[in-house]
Amino acid sequence: MYAIVKSGGRQHKVAVGDVVEVDRIVGKPGTAVEFKTLLVVDGDQVTSDAWVLEGVKVSGEIVAEIKAAKIDIMKFKNKTGYRVRQGHRQKYTQVKVTSIDTGKK
Repeated sequence: MYAIVKSGGRQHKVAVGDVVEVDRIVGKPGTAVEFKTLLVVDGDQVTSDAWVLEGVKVSGEIVAEIKAAKIDIMKFKNKTGYRVRQGHRQKYTQVKVTSIDTGKK
């Protein structure tokens, strides 16, 4: 069983036990988080109806905060002596998916 969840404007495919890097979520390691579910696949059964997905809960636990690799941004204009260098490191949060609760028994 796996689910497609939305976090920070992006979609992630998750299963129980996966560690996923999502855009930064404010919280300390060990804090519980819940994701909005867009799709659930359980064997051959695919669920994408919004009214059914309201009962589905994908929960996880924050593992750590990390930074991505640094990217360099260079701006240069020829013959004018204009050079600007800027760097950026995106912050991510690692989340371990603990459960996908469909509400069915």
